[in-house]
Amino acid sequence: MTVTERFMRYVTFPTQSDESSNSVPSTAGQKVLGEQLVNELKVLGVDAYMDDKGYVYGTLPATSGYEDEPVIGLIAHMDTSDAASGDNIKARIVENYDGGDIVLNNDPHIVMSPVEYPYLKDCKGMDIIVTDGTTLLGADNKAGIAEIITVLQTLIENSEIPHGVIKVGFTPDEEIGRGADHFDVAGFGADFAFTVDGGPIGEIEYENFNAASAQVVINGVSIHPGTAKNRMKNACLIAGEWMSMMPPAETPGHTEGYEGFYHLVQMEGREEKAILRYIIRDHDMQKFNQRKDFMNRIADYLNSKYGIGTVELTIEDSYYNMREKIEPVMHIIDRAVSAMKKEGIEPMIVPIRGGTDGARLSYEGLPCPNLSTGGYNFHSRFEFIPIQSMEKMVDVLVELVSAKD
Repeated sequence: MTVTERFMRYVTFPTQSDESSNSVPSTAGQKVLGEQLVNELKVLGVDAYMDDKGYVYGTLPATSGYEDEPVIGLIAHMDTSDAASGDNIKARIVENYDGGDIVLNNDPHIVMSPVEYPYLKDCKGMDIIVTDGTTLLGADNKAGIAEIITVLQTLIENSEIPHGVIKVGFTPDEEIGRGADHFDVAGFGADFAFTVDGGPIGEIEYENFNAASAQVVINGVSIHPGTAKNRMKNACLIAGEWMSMMPPAETPGHTEGYEGFYHLVQMEGREEKAILRYIIRDHDMQKFNQRKDFMNRIADYLNSKYGIGTVELTIEDSYYNMREKIEPVMHIIDRAVSAMKKEGIEPMIVPIRGGTDGARLSYEGLPCPNLSTGGYNFHSRFEFIPIQSMEKMVDVLVELVSAKD
């Protein structure tokens, strides 16, 4: 089976995670895909299983004589984002893309254009997998899964390629920040690993955001508007006051590179109560802590103005920048750079404006930078991935895990 055939099969599995669910994994569909992956790995001859939490693990033994090579892990996540629909995905291949507009759907008329997505021009002449414009595709991260399993197949079918022990892991619930919650680092047994969860081919990432989530609960006082003078405390208006004090240029739509941000992800409210939910991001730990302190100062100010208990602010850290855990083992980054160059890919070491399972795993004793899959426009109805990029990433990963002279 080719990497493309695998990918086209995997995207038919609905595996969106659900932040509101307390089950593990958060949605049943992830285990359905997990069972499929275990069966597929076993058919290839890989020792594989899925635990009760929905984590899939597999081991490919070392080539005879190479048992002392480093144990390398390859990791991808099974869930997809809920930012766009993930049900009934209709993936198709645009062959020999001509560099112009792609009509994803005639009814309704949905077009993906290089005017809006200029990097489409980089894919001219390639075969591109797209959706019908009504759902996401799921390349994040089913492309990574397809590439990893195809690597194992390649090594099994080409016994002349020497390698040490290779571990693979497929996690649930990465998109809602829980992918590393129950990962068995000790049982996995890798010396280091790579998540295959990045974007355009060539990306190597070992710096990510420090991340936190924040919930702002505003407690108001509701009373009939006819008798409200000096009595009503409208939670929605106070929520508006809160938002007016947040820095307007420090949002995802106004930042890039190493610039951090506050992102309002949800809001709801009536006169009696309003709730605002934010994520907080910054690569620099000092700036990250300053962002949290800033929100606390706003809460203190509004409580002093409207009364203690009016604003309840809860901030929880999610994950931290893996850079400090990777810098002592930069040979694994050198290994990734070398593998890409040998396969004719120019490496691009860039910071992640997000996070991966690898960020948390790096803090739990498993150094785990992130590599590209070849995909674009993740979390979007305009998500796409070139077939040639997936095929090239398979070659890169085979080179990455091969024994070195």
